[in-house]
Amino acid sequence: MSPTGQRQFDLNGIHQTGDVILGGLFAINFFSTVPDLSFTSEPQESVCYGFHPSGFRQAQTMAFAIDEINRNPNLLSNVTLGYSLYDNCIELATGFRAAMSLISGQAGEMASEETCVGLPVLGIVGDSFSTSTIAISTVVGLYRVPLVSYFATCSCLSDREKFPSFFRTIPSDSFQVRAMIQILKHFGWTWAGLLISNDDYGVHAARAFLSDLGPIVGSNNLQKRTWMASEAWTSIAELQTSDFMPYLGGTLGIAIPRGEISGLRNFLLQIRPVSKQKNTSEYNMVNQFWEHIFKCRFAPPPEGWLETGGQLCTGQEVIETVLEEEVFDVSDLRPEYNVYKAVYTLAHALDDMLQCEPGRGPFSGDTCAQLQGLEPWQLVYYLEKVNFTTSFGDQVSFDENGDALPIYEIVNWVWLPDGSTKVHNVGEVKRSAKNDIFVIPQPPRSVCSESCPPGTRMAHKKGEPKCCFDCVPCSDGKISNTTDSMECTICPEDFWSSPQRDHCVPKRTEFLSYHEPLGICLTTTSILGTLTCLVVLVIFIYYRSTPIVRANNSELSYLLLMSLKLCFLCSLLFIGRPQPLTCQLRHAAFGISFVLCVSCILVKTMVVLAVFKASKPGAEASLKWFGAVQQRGTVLVLTCFQAVICTVWLVLASPAPHKNTQYYSDKIVYECAIGSTVGFGILLGYISLLAVLSFVLAFLARNLPDSFNEAKLITFSMLIFCAVWVAFVPAYISSPGKYADAVEVFAILASSFGLLVALFGPKCYIILLRPERNTKKAIMGQRR
Repeated sequence: MSPTGQRQFDLNGIHQTGDVILGGLFAINFFSTVPDLSFTSEPQESVCYGFHPSGFRQAQTMAFAIDEINRNPNLLSNVTLGYSLYDNCIELATGFRAAMSLISGQAGEMASEETCVGLPVLGIVGDSFSTSTIAISTVVGLYRVPLVSYFATCSCLSDREKFPSFFRTIPSDSFQVRAMIQILKHFGWTWAGLLISNDDYGVHAARAFLSDLGPIVGSNNLQKRTWMASEAWTSIAELQTSDFMPYLGGTLGIAIPRGEISGLRNFLLQIRPVSKQKNTSEYNMVNQFWEHIFKCRFAPPPEGWLETGGQLCTGQEVIETVLEEEVFDVSDLRPEYNVYKAVYTLAHALDDMLQCEPGRGPFSGDTCAQLQGLEPWQLVYYLEKVNFTTSFGDQVSFDENGDALPIYEIVNWVWLPDGSTKVHNVGEVKRSAKNDIFVIPQPPRSVCSESCPPGTRMAHKKGEPKCCFDCVPCSDGKISNTTDSMECTICPEDFWSSPQRDHCVPKRTEFLSYHEPLGICLTTTSILGTLTCLVVLVIFIYYRSTPIVRANNSELSYLLLMSLKLCFLCSLLFIGRPQPLTCQLRHAAFGISFVLCVSCILVKTMVVLAVFKASKPGAEASLKWFGAVQQRGTVLVLTCFQAVICTVWLVLASPAPHKNTQYYSDKIVYECAIGSTVGFGILLGYISLLAVLSFVLAFLARNLPDSFNEAKLITFSMLIFCAVWVAFVPAYISSPGKYADAVEVFAILASSFGLLVALFGPKCYIILLRPERNTKKAIMGQRR
């Protein structure tokens, strides 16, 4: 038991019971708060924050390896491994507390015999940083507790007198430095600058570099810089972005060999949060992971979290929805593979120890070590002799200094033409039996630029050798379908470049279709207008003997309704893919239908004026010029004049289908070319002349007695008609492609509905809803 009042460490960890406990130290968080060391009050423990997905994945790799070993009947078959894994927060003090907790029992207390949680561990995997590892190994080495690091590379840790129980599955910096020097000499580079971190890792590497490099004789004509990265930052994805690649592109890096760990991803996908137990911080590491990937917080949340829209974690979130998170990416396992090998190193050493035959052991009196009462120094003995091969085919063993067999990969950062970055494995560095360093030659390409893929063309860099060029993407409408193309080829007229610019595809076509929402809406409106005209015509025929139908020139009313129906129907010719026949008919049908309609209105207005004039004494003879024959003749003559205009237009410059490529580069607009702007202008001008004339006459007759007067309705209807077509002209001119047809159809429908509602709406209202006003007495007596 610890003394009364002894303070316990509040560490972020996860645990699993077992016959033998292994410890682990990992960087789960990036940052930690700095405690107040003013010595005026008890200092608070630092709080870790800034979740590190890669560090958590490394910790879970250890948990996975232990789970895999426990399921392996050929390794430690009668022993169950457990673990205690802690977060070091990339801080020496926190990592040191965690290590002391591991070798002395969790939080300094011994647990009961029923559980191994809290018992001292027999080996530790970690730490990840050289400075922390030096401090921890100095202390745990006094008790000969094995410390197997997966990322601490400082050459100083190879001193067996200072660190008698230290091992590592990553090569020493002394080998990495010699590998870098070998690469410098291989390429004949004669000037080298050194950029280091101000810690044990950087300082010892710099000393080794300067002592091993020696003088280099050569030219000092430095043209460009080539970065050579150590294993610490070779695989940092944050540096492999478009912001840094203009400066770091072409970097050669020393990289930890990549490995494959089958089943690790499925293991990560099975992680689930567990409620905190009592006042401990157990499972806090897993809860941090859960909060990070789902952007939520477990209760109780931080102050202000809910008020700013934050969500509470339930623990029931679906992990399959966040598979793109970095922690689940197992395609490039480098430090994780070292963790995996470190755990298997301890397991094989323990298994070798348990295979010892009584009376033939390596210890005093030829004794063997026993699991009960096992001393850590006994496990160190077997670690020094461990030798096995991983499932990935890599041999694992240690030299007399506890260093792993040195092997590194050489990688090259390549900046691709599309702006992305790719890390190529271009070589391998390893030590031979004669302690020499060899570079397996897969050298970087001896050209200034990579080949230009299809979809791009080569643009030579001014003042550079011929092999130096930029890969410029082909512009819109051009392609290149070969590698290293000098020029891009223009696609044929009816084709356009694919998104990859490596082949031509047919251009998209556009016209006002019956199948698109706009075409469906206009078609529906046209049919609705036609049916409405038909209904009104039936009403007028059925009530033809009533005074209100007879008083308003029923014959012209029938003809006007028929012409309005034709106006509604002619709008359908503007919808659908343009054909030679529809292009010829659409404007002719439109022009003749509207002239027939406006002619009927004009004659009705003239009749109103003639009847009023004939009501004066001595003017009865004027009505003989406005009889039924004269009315029909006038409408026929006015309509025939428009038919002549359309015929001349169709004969001299007939409208025809046209593929327009001026509006859009990547698609073809099918439209009807009007053939003659003059012909179209005369057609519209003639309609406008009749409409204005009808409006003026109706306006002059608006105040005549109601017994003869329909002029007010005509005035209002022609006002709507003129307003629609005045607005049509600028809208039509400014609308591209199919929208010009849509504007014209809208104008036809709007003006037709305006005439129909203004002229026949009030009459239908009286006929159907106010029959008491549909009498001769009511009509004749309205203004008496």
